[in-house]
Amino acid sequence: MATLGRASLVFLVAAMLSYRALVVAAVSAVVFSVSGYAEPVTTNGLGPSAYTAPGSFPTSIYKHYYNSPTATSAQPQPVISDPVSHKVYPFELTNPATLPKNDTKDPHILPPKASDGQLAEAAFAQVLSIASNPTFGSNDCARCQAALEVGKFLAMAAPEQGPAFAVRVCEHFNFNADCATQFGIFQLGSVVTQVIANADVGGLDGQNICSHFLSGLCPAPSATPLNLTNWFAKPKPNPLPRPRKPSGKRLKVLHLSDMHLDPRYANGAEANCTSGLCCRENNFNVQSPNETVFPAPRYGAYLCDSPLSLIVSALEAIPVLAGTERTGFDFTVYTGDLVSHDSENQLSRDYILYTETVLYDLLKKMLGGGPVYAALGNHDSYNQAQDAPQSLGGQLAQQFSWNYDHVAALWQHEGWLPESAIELARSHYAAYMVKRSDGLRVITLNTDLWYTANYFNYINMTNPDVSGMLRFLTNELQDAEDAGDAVWIVGHVLSGWDGTNPLSTPTDLFYQIVDRFSPHVIKAIFFGHTHEDQVMIYYANNATNISAQTAGAVGWIGPSVTPLTNLNSGFRVYEVDSGTFEILDAHTWKSDVNSFPQLDGQKALGPTFEYEYSTRNAYGGSITGWGPNDPLNATWWHKVTEAMEKDSSLVTKFQGFQGKGSVRTPTCTPDCIAAKICYIRSGSVPIAKQNCIPGFGSVQ
Repeated sequence: MATLGRASLVFLVAAMLSYRALVVAAVSAVVFSVSGYAEPVTTNGLGPSAYTAPGSFPTSIYKHYYNSPTATSAQPQPVISDPVSHKVYPFELTNPATLPKNDTKDPHILPPKASDGQLAEAAFAQVLSIASNPTFGSNDCARCQAALEVGKFLAMAAPEQGPAFAVRVCEHFNFNADCATQFGIFQLGSVVTQVIANADVGGLDGQNICSHFLSGLCPAPSATPLNLTNWFAKPKPNPLPRPRKPSGKRLKVLHLSDMHLDPRYANGAEANCTSGLCCRENNFNVQSPNETVFPAPRYGAYLCDSPLSLIVSALEAIPVLAGTERTGFDFTVYTGDLVSHDSENQLSRDYILYTETVLYDLLKKMLGGGPVYAALGNHDSYNQAQDAPQSLGGQLAQQFSWNYDHVAALWQHEGWLPESAIELARSHYAAYMVKRSDGLRVITLNTDLWYTANYFNYINMTNPDVSGMLRFLTNELQDAEDAGDAVWIVGHVLSGWDGTNPLSTPTDLFYQIVDRFSPHVIKAIFFGHTHEDQVMIYYANNATNISAQTAGAVGWIGPSVTPLTNLNSGFRVYEVDSGTFEILDAHTWKSDVNSFPQLDGQKALGPTFEYEYSTRNAYGGSITGWGPNDPLNATWWHKVTEAMEKDSSLVTKFQGFQGKGSVRTPTCTPDCIAAKICYIRSGSVPIAKQNCIPGFGSVQ
């Protein structure tokens, strides 16, 4: 083989933000009250069937504003003081008229520079990895050229290491009987180093080098199966422990997801832009660059994230509709994504911290009692979707601790988590376990650590759990099993469905963990991320036998508050048996985003959130032998998929619910119908890729 080198780092050049002097005047909020209007209802102990939020913004939520909160020409801009840092966030952070182009204040951490000797050692290790990588298979040419690429960068960055490196590679692979004589510094070593440094080793040059000098080497890829030896401390109990006894008492649990607050939402800006996030003053429609085609409505639009007015209206409606105005929810699960879909150059640490502060504070203020168990989403980080494994070591391992510390402190400030969970969140990617006094444990995961867009996940991909997140989950589940406790798992990026969002190997391992601890420990799993109303079933033995008998757990994917993209706004409330912690029904509400333009120009009426459906009523009519107090568990959901195979109208109904009744939801074709049933039965990427027709996962 030939000598190798290191790839240059590509530096992002951040454009400096132009600074506009802003005079921030703390304006006392004008407190007034406009009663909401609710339709009467008499079913299931819930609230009314619909609730119309007041048209006027409830100014008493905040003490001070940067602008007039009662004006309809712009979104309210409250003065936010961070209870953790005691910082007052400036108006320029969220001013719709002064969007930043790049954040130049926050640190952007890079790895330390390696010495020449370290480069040589790393290059040799990479060649050995390339040589043993099953991805190359029998394609010796590709293997050789990949190794030459390593040699090229070593030769360019540390040329004096080239000859010794060439000798070492030659001896390891036995390319020559006397490698030191052939490729040493006083022989061909200097020549080889020069050639490799200058050749296009990834193209024709490399092909010829490998053909003429290295005996025509080249390989092909192969998947590495999981090795679960010693992963589980104990085998799955057989027989399973006696099921928990139903109490007959029902808890009300709220599931919120993907609020995606856009504090830079600009009323009247282009809501039908042709690129980027719409309802922003910097985006327009290329067909009409000088004139707005569709002015952004005050409460939101299909191509935009949530303005503050929409989120507050939803939070006003939720307690009324769920019948929890006096009691509050027993608890809430929030499955991630607080922050808007900004481009990378418009984000900053402060923007993330601001959004976290605003939304967790609103949840506390407006939902009443009951803790909120929140997981981070892929947008709840900076850079977005990035979280580094602790295995990197040193400063690199701690580069996102600023965020974990902040959310942990906010959760502590709101009184949602005990100290043990706070410490876990600080030290474990903002993931934690809460042991409730009622026998339920809630385990949250930072699913950025299996998300395809997280670049750090591409380090050491032969290890399915580089971060240790799944080791943490397994240990917590084992403790719960030993104690006889039930578990809910809360994350953001779903583990399966159509298999387009997470990485294959980590979700394969997650699936095996769920199988090991279902159905006796894991009672429910919750995700968000897609913004759509979806569900997944986890089966025994890696779904080799898909049946009602092997169905073990359910993954509920919650509808989003944000309308992005082409969706209505929605939320869900579960009825949960307080003894078994199994879900007995799920009630979903929606607000018709298509009607929002009609609410502009007046303050009497805000968005209407209306009851969309009961999961039990929508699908249960086709399920025989299932009583009104029997759980909507994995067995029930599998029977629903069997009913869907017989009656495609159930899939059509599912498709409509998936988009929360949006007028933009497409119809489901025959291929789509088969695919949807398959997605529901796919709790991991490998199962989805192996079994399902691709291309029908989303209704957006």
